[in-house]
Amino acid sequence: MTDPAPPSLINLSYRDPTVAEPLNDLIRRAGGDPDHEDARFIREMLITALKLFQDGRDRGELKLMAASMKELRHAFRVFARHPHVRKISIFGSARTPEDHPDYAAAVEFSRQMALRDWAVITGAGDGIMKAGHVGPGRESSFGLAIRLPFETTANTVIAGDPKLITFKYFFTRKLMFVSQADAVALFPGGFGTQDEAFEVLTLVQTGKSSIVPIVLVEGESSRYWADWRRLVEDTLLAGGFICEEDLSLFYHAHSPADAADHVQRFYRNYQSSRYVGDQLVIRLRQRLRDEAVVRLNDEFAGIVREGRITQSGPLDGETDHLELPRLVFTHTRRQWGIVRRLIDRLNEMEPADPSPGTPGPRAA
Repeated sequence: MTDPAPPSLINLSYRDPTVAEPLNDLIRRAGGDPDHEDARFIREMLITALKLFQDGRDRGELKLMAASMKELRHAFRVFARHPHVRKISIFGSARTPEDHPDYAAAVEFSRQMALRDWAVITGAGDGIMKAGHVGPGRESSFGLAIRLPFETTANTVIAGDPKLITFKYFFTRKLMFVSQADAVALFPGGFGTQDEAFEVLTLVQTGKSSIVPIVLVEGESSRYWADWRRLVEDTLLAGGFICEEDLSLFYHAHSPADAADHVQRFYRNYQSSRYVGDQLVIRLRQRLRDEAVVRLNDEFAGIVREGRITQSGPLDGETDHLELPRLVFTHTRRQWGIVRRLIDRLNEMEPADPSPGTPGPRAA
């Protein structure tokens, strides 16, 4: 009698005991616990990798997937060493000279953010990227470099620092810029800066990324962002390609200090948000007065699918920041520009207990 054939790759599943046990053994040998609730994601990744044989993927595709996984793992490890500091991603031109007003504005803005105990993430090159590191200094700087034939070295501030990460792919680099940022600052730049600006706005507009403050900053006497906004209003808004509330997703700052103050105000009482089932849960540093919640219901009923905005403690299924009060409502999952206005509104309101607190880093 012959031995039974191994499970077909077509039906390969971590739920199959004959497959799960070898995977669990590998997890144990790697120092993990196969019974941990997160171990299923490791099994899913291993199964997905094995199924690439069945798919018949070519070498180039396999190399892309393997390299991107390695890049992401390394990048997440670097950021995981610095979990208790808020971070802002700064985008702008690598070609901006050091005697340009935009460069001076980026130095001053990043310095202002460091004074508020923030760290800065830039693309690690020269121009605005270097200015964003000069302001806070090496200690409070992260660099996400990209391998390009014409830009291959990091700026002198971040070069050699363990917080400098070099990427092969733009998409993995962009993911880290967005996923690790509690705010985004945009300075004048070319195609790359415009690409990053519209991608960040699109991710927030569609609910694919957490709402964060997005500030437009420039040097003295510049009309870069005023002209950009006019283009957006005259073409995208007038043409019906975006909605009026989408203009609330960004803020055109009057100065570097104004930009830094705007970012800080965003976290005056707002701490973070996430979905728990169908409920949008907004974590607050301090509880709001009951009459303030009534006003929020009157002003923002349009983004509540059913029921009302209520104030509560943590919901079942939440595991972090359990000590913080919450605003909870069934969200329409649309009109994120109005949700952005809701956050501004609740930050304007005096909390029920006006005693000072200290904002923590954004939760996942």
